[in-house]
Amino acid sequence: MKNSRFFFTVVVSAAMVFQACEKENIPRVSTPTLVSGKRTDSVVLDTRVFSDSVLLAILSEEKQLMRDIKAGRIVDVSGMHIEKQNPKKVYAHYMPWFQSQNYDGYWGQHWTMTNRNPNVMDSSGTREIASHFYPLIGPYSSADPDLQEYHFLLMKQCGIDGVIFDWYGARDFYDYGLIKQSTETFMVRLDDLDMDFSIMYEDRVAQQAVAMGFAPDPVSAVQDDFRYMRDTYFIKDNFLTHNGNEMVFVFGPEHVIDSLEWNTIFDVFPSGASPDLLTLWAAQGRVGANASGEFLWIAPDHLLAHDHYYANYFQGSDITFGSVYPGFEDYYQEGGWGNPHQWGISDNGGNTFLETLNYTHLEGADFIQLATWNDFGEGTMIEPTEEHGFLYLQLLQEYTGVNATPQDLQTTLDLYRSRKQFQGNARAQQFLDRSYHYIKNANTIRAKQIVVAVDRFM
Repeated sequence: MKNSRFFFTVVVSAAMVFQACEKENIPRVSTPTLVSGKRTDSVVLDTRVFSDSVLLAILSEEKQLMRDIKAGRIVDVSGMHIEKQNPKKVYAHYMPWFQSQNYDGYWGQHWTMTNRNPNVMDSSGTREIASHFYPLIGPYSSADPDLQEYHFLLMKQCGIDGVIFDWYGARDFYDYGLIKQSTETFMVRLDDLDMDFSIMYEDRVAQQAVAMGFAPDPVSAVQDDFRYMRDTYFIKDNFLTHNGNEMVFVFGPEHVIDSLEWNTIFDVFPSGASPDLLTLWAAQGRVGANASGEFLWIAPDHLLAHDHYYANYFQGSDITFGSVYPGFEDYYQEGGWGNPHQWGISDNGGNTFLETLNYTHLEGADFIQLATWNDFGEGTMIEPTEEHGFLYLQLLQEYTGVNATPQDLQTTLDLYRSRKQFQGNARAQQFLDRSYHYIKNANTIRAKQIVVAVDRFM
């Protein structure tokens, strides 16, 4: 309910208590004790000890279960249901644009920009990447199935309902074809974990497509991309919908900005079957009656942008998509990409995330967009990092009221690390598949035991 109060507490290494206040009273929280230092082996203290006899018995039981499944005596049902006390729908803005040497054969530009070399490592094993922050698992490939398993299990365990993919059209130029391809590799995992998805379209690709001879004009270029979305993504059962309509986003629009042009673009949809299109805040007028609302984003004036959004930029019937973020610290100048933002927003020891989360909740936004899951170039990621550990995911667990714990997040991290340690070991991977099965079914103790058994005996 709009302006209702919501109180919650969380423990992050040391006690950290916060509460939602009226919007004029910014949340005051104690500074959390974060995981410090590089290459930490553990983010959550797990003191459970399992004997050799217990672990060997578990491996024996799992062998029989795998035989039963193969023989059809047991049906291994897919899906992952997480209980949430807070019904608010939460979606993570996701960047599917990373490549790694180990998986793709080269380091992509979002790890290197123009002057970083991830093959250069310091004495602790930390690679040189184009970011002020370092992923807890190190730099990765978006197309890596182990990475997708890790990311989406973590999302489910902290109450995230789906992802909004940053998407640059259906054509193969620059790295846009790779981004589309990576996006589509996620579909099987999304289905298996019961997660929704949508698309955030970057309309600048339309002008680029024209300049490179792929389309006669920007409107035709956007039409082609929306046809692709319609025929490839909208048909998925788990494409994000609202009141029966597909919901799609445009970051802007910044280049196709005439509402008559958007009327033409929407001719690709049958009458009465147009999607709900959400524009960037204050941009709804550029698409006219084709817009169904606006989404908030990170801005240099921080909470004042939230004030303006809720006061001025939507009507009561429009869809509101609030923005929650941990801060903003781009790497563009250091990475040689130029045109750095002349502003930043400090993470303030976790308080920035809390401020935006509390604000968005109190204003009663229809949905929450986490901006972002993994934009390391702009320093807006909430995925686990060396600097912040599981801080943001633990805060989300408390907000969404999931029946999962920080120890469950640690088990998912342990599973990922074992996947990599035993890469190429088919027998070990079969047991780790069983660990994944148990995490999905909220039996993380069993999942943890299998990972420990694999690490100890394989």
